[in-house]
Parts: sequence; structure tokens; C-alpha cells
Amino acid sequence: MFTKSRIPLFALAPVSLAVCSSMAFAADSKATAEENPMEVMLVTADFRGLSVEKIPSSVTVIDAQKIEDEGAQHFEDILGSVANFNWSGGTSRPRYFQIRGVGEQEDYKGAPNSSVGYLIDDIDLSGLGMVSSMYDLQQVEVLRGPQGTRYGANALAGLIYLKSNDPTEQFEHGAQLSLGNDKLRTFAGFSSGPMMDSGELLYRVAIEQHRQDGFRDNLYLGRSDTNERDELSFRTKVRWYANDHTQVDFTLMHADFDNGYDAWTLDNNGFDTLTDMPGTDAQRTTGVGLKVLYDGFDKAELTSLTSFAGTDHHHGYDGDWANPEYWAARQCTDDYDVNGNGDYAELLPCEYDYTWDKRGDRSTVSQEFRLASNEAGKIWGDSTAWLVGLYGMQLKEDNDLASFYNGWPDEALRSSYEATNLAIFGQLDSDLGQEINLSVGLRLERRDADYSDDAGDAFDPSETMWGGHIAIGKQLNEQHNLYGRIARGYKAGGFNMSLPAEFADKKEFDTEVLYNYEIGLKSSFLEGNFDTNLALFFMDRQDQQVSASQQDPAKPQRFVLFTENAGSSTNYGAELDLNWYATDNLHFYGSLGYLKAEYGDYSYQDKYGSLVDLSGRELAHAPNWTWSLGTTWRADSGFFANLNANGKSKFYYSDSNDSVSKDYAVLNARAGYEGDIWSVYVWGRNLLDEDYGVRGFYFGNEPDNGWADKQYIRFGDPRAFGVTLDVRFL
Repeated sequence: MFTKSRIPLFALAPVSLAVCSSMAFAADSKATAEENPMEVMLVTADFRGLSVEKIPSSVTVIDAQKIEDEGAQHFEDILGSVANFNWSGGTSRPRYFQIRGVGEQEDYKGAPNSSVGYLIDDIDLSGLGMVSSMYDLQQVEVLRGPQGTRYGANALAGLIYLKSNDPTEQFEHGAQLSLGNDKLRTFAGFSSGPMMDSGELLYRVAIEQHRQDGFRDNLYLGRSDTNERDELSFRTKVRWYANDHTQVDFTLMHADFDNGYDAWTLDNNGFDTLTDMPGTDAQRTTGVGLKVLYDGFDKAELTSLTSFAGTDHHHGYDGDWANPEYWAARQCTDDYDVNGNGDYAELLPCEYDYTWDKRGDRSTVSQEFRLASNEAGKIWGDSTAWLVGLYGMQLKEDNDLASFYNGWPDEALRSSYEATNLAIFGQLDSDLGQEINLSVGLRLERRDADYSDDAGDAFDPSETMWGGHIAIGKQLNEQHNLYGRIARGYKAGGFNMSLPAEFADKKEFDTEVLYNYEIGLKSSFLEGNFDTNLALFFMDRQDQQVSASQQDPAKPQRFVLFTENAGSSTNYGAELDLNWYATDNLHFYGSLGYLKAEYGDYSYQDKYGSLVDLSGRELAHAPNWTWSLGTTWRADSGFFANLNANGKSKFYYSDSNDSVSKDYAVLNARAGYEGDIWSVYVWGRNLLDEDYGVRGFYFGNEPDNGWADKQYIRFGDPRAFGVTLDVRFL
């Protein structure tokens, strides 16, 4: 029966780790930590409500308290807390993610096919993750390993789920203002409560406007805002208790990120740019979600999830990374015999002007129905809960690509892409006795795709795929839970458009299959004040899909981009999350990830036709070590301090060259005073002003040096600091 807040918490977020309480007031959070330092968490990643220590899978949850304590404004600010997690910095905000070394690093082609699922309140934004404000968020979850039963083809590597706060039965309101260096200005506010005296209709509204210059000075244009961030996020939720058996949740989100993109420099100084045509990285997304829960059946409960997302995205850049005056002051060989004297070695003032621009329009519609047994509906002597479901999704994307080289049109391509996924899935969760639980899930999925463009390429692949899991958990005693899990994930095959004739054998590539073998131990010590989650994993990737790129020697402003299968590869490693409430006022937390991700048998030809053997080499964006460590002190008087750090070991930037990053560590801090209604904080991020690379390229981009290959690096944000005022009241 659904009446007001009597819905079990695990039913509210079908793929979330549900924290039993989220912070409404800073003072409330402090009191909660004193009364019950270890919050109980429920997990529904596999559809069923389990406590976090019993879920047979490697999962990291970042709850509202940690988001608040670290002062995270965007998902970018907290992703360093997740073990074996990385991102590719080829956009103004993180959009492409890697879990355990698996995931895309870029997408320039216009046929999206994600390895990492990305959902905000059940609205699918896979491959569009940059619109990720942390304001008024309940929690962030990262589910590692293939989610074949739950999510299918778009979660080969894992799933990222952002869950915002739900409407409340009592009125609560808040506002927040942040000011900082780099001309940072952020204003946010929320309001929540009942819309009717009966309490049958509840609402919640949250909005945030974030602006800053983007930490780049364009010396040529004399501007500091060519890499700016101008980001608007809006979200509203309505909950309707339609009757004793029906609950309806409506979500509307809108994000308008109108960011600049001027992040690359020829001399790798990282922050003083010279472009005359700075780029842009914009995304405007509107999403709608409708969730209906019905428990009026005798032995089952019905869940319906409907979602729509419409996105306009625009990415463009100044590909020569400089300006006409800069290049004219340098000498280049007369490769095109401009003077008509046949002397191709003659030196002339360089002419190099290149811009690239792509605009896209994507829409995603999905529908899922799930029927799950209740207590009365269990089978086999009341030992086994069951669940069956149907899923359908249609994705459409149109793209318009244009580039210009030395004043002339270079590339132009208009394309249309459509993919339809239909799936049936089921899961059984059995109590085998003696504190042993077994979970078995299976998903069968059909995918039909269609692509065409005005260059004459056309593809219409179709395939049927399957995935699932078998997991067993054993409670050893009150302090320790052991589990083992085998999961099969899959990622649809596809095609490569706009390839030259010599790449005709690479027009299509096959489905990738990933088997994940995992064991874990979840433990609690010191009367529940210290807990650890440890996971060991081995991943067998079959027909691994590898994204490759080759610079065209004849037209060095162009690249040939394609995906091909690399045979097999193996990824193995470990993850450790820990939390320790040392006292009522002092909390320590951290994570550690180890990853070894290597190619099996794989080689390719470089732009000069030479064979490059990557067999045994580590995968791109797969650092061996990832770590984080933090502590929060909260005094009874209201004073507060948080210190946290995270880092990564070196990693390869690309699968097409041996360009490597450097080890790095980033230190952050936040301190202030928390009152009953208002709080004030001073904060700093990257306090030691560490230069750290988030994306790297290795190619020729300097004609005065004969287009010689060179490493170019895009750096993460330098030191940032500011002050935040937060007000919350009933």
C-alpha cells in the first residue's frame, strides 16, 4: 500500500544505492553523525533492496553528505574519489568515462554506442554526461563491471547513476551563493514540500547557475573567457499518491551548458592560448521521466519507467591552436609550389588556419515494465523472489559536420543515425539457507541500427545479444560478508563511415563480449564504526573494440577515425573502499584501486604503413593506481573542516600511440561554520597548483617543424579558491 512516505526506500530508485537520509540542514547532518555515525544504505542495483554490505557486486556510493563536505559543484569534482575510474578531458566537462579501463575516450563520428551507462534520475544520457550539477543531489553511484541484466548493451563497463533529492512531506527551502577566483559566480536554490493539505501531492524544485572564465588567458585576443563555463541546471519533481496502491513520480530536468573550448597550446604551457577562433562546447538537454509504482496485485508489484531526453550539442575548435600572425612569422616549405617554380623546398611564411565544427541533435525515448514478486509471491517454498521485465529504447541523432582549411571548405558531412533496442529480462533471488543467497539474471536484447549520410555511406546492422549474471553471497558472521559474481556483458557491433578506399576492410566491426569474474569481502569492525569493501576482479574481453586514429600524411589537418576489433584483452585488479568514524566528530574515508589492463594480440599500421604491435601493452586511460583519502571534522560548536586528496599513476592517453601522462595528486580543502539555518565556508581545490594531464594527443600540428609528431597535453583545472554561503530553512 502506498500512502505518503510508506513506500519502501529501495523502491524509489531502481538502479540506485539509497541512503536512508540526505542532508537537509548542516546542523541536522552533524546531529545525525553523532547519533548514528554509520548510515544504513540499501542497494537496488539488481532490482532488489539489499543492504550495501550484502550486495554481491563492487559498487561505490558518494552520498549527499560527502558531496556537501567536499563542496562538489560538478561531477568532475568528485570522480577522483572512485577507484579504477577515469575520464577523458577532450571536452569542457567530463563526457567520456572509463571503468576498469573500459570506455570511450571521444566520439567525433555521430553514431553513439556507449560502453558506460549514464543516467540522471532514470533519464538516459549515456555519452552526454557533462550536464551533471551536484546541487540538491542525494547520491552518485558507480557500479563496476558489466550490468548485463539491468541495463544491457550500454553498460559493458558499468553504470553511473545520479539520484537527485525527492519531494518532502514538510516544507524546506534553501539558497546558496559561491564566489571565487577565475571570476567564479554560482547561485543555486531549492524548494520542496506538499502542494495539497492532504499530502497526496508533493513537489521539489532546484536550480543552479554557474559561471567562471575557465582558467585560460587568450593572449592573442586579450580575453580570459574563451574557455568559459556558463552552465544552467534546472530540475523539478512531483510525487502523486494517486491511491492506496499507486504512486506516480514525475521528473523534469533542463540543462543549458554554453561553454567555450580553448584548452590546447602548441608549447604545452596549458593556460596561455593563442587562437583567433576559439572553440565551443555546448549542450542543451531537456529530459522527462515518469515512474509509476503499483502494488495492488496479490503476489506482485508493477513498475513502469518512461523517459525522454532531447539534446542539442555543439562541439568545435580552432585546430591550428594559433592565429594567422603567429604562423606568418614562421617559415614553411612550399609543399604546394605556390610560386610555380617547381622548388618544393623553398621556404615561405607559413599559412595554417583550420577550424572544425560539429552540431548534433539527439533524442532518446525509453520504456520499461517490470513485474516483481512481493513476499506473498515468492516461489519454491517461499525461498525465491522473481522479477521479469520488458524494455525498449529508440535513439535518433542527426549531425552536421563542417571544417575549413586555409579559408577553403575541407570536410562537410550530414548524417542521420537511428538505433532501436528491445529486451526481455528476468532475475531470481534465492535464499539457500545457512546465510547463503543466490542471484541469477538473464537479458536477451535485439538491436537494429540504421545510418546514412550525404557522402554515400549507409549501414543497417541488426543483431541479437545476451548477457546476465550469477552471484552468490555468504554471510560469514555479523562482521563479514563474502560474495562471488560472474557477469556477461556485451556491446553491439557497428560501422565506420567516411573511410578512404585503403581502409575498405575496416568498414564494419563485431560485437564485443566481456566476462567479469569477481570475488569480494565486505566487513565491519569497531562496533560498526569502521567498514571496508574489497573486490578482486578478472575481466576477459573478447573481440575488444578499439578506437583508432591516423593522421593523413597528404592532408595533415585531417584524421582517419575508425573502430576495429582487437581480438582479446584482459583486465584484472582490485578495489577497496573504507570508512572510519573515529569519534562522533571525526570521519576518515578513502579508496584504492589497482588495475592491470593489457592487450592480447593486437597490431595496426601507422600513417606511414609501418606495423605497430600493441600486444601486451596497457590500454589507454587505464592507470595502474587510483586513490583517494579524506577526513572530515565537525565540532559540536558548529565549526567544520574537510581535507581530501586524490591521485592517479601514469597512463597512456591513446590506443594509437605511446603518449603517456604523469603521476599526479590533487589536494582540496573546505572549512567553515555550520549553524542551524546558515553556513559559511572557505574552500580551495588543487591547493598545490598541480599540473596534471587529462587528455593527450601525439601527432603533427606544426607545419614549420615539418608536421613532426609531438605530444600535446590538455591540463586539468589549476588552483581554485573561494567562499560559499548556504542558507536552509523550513
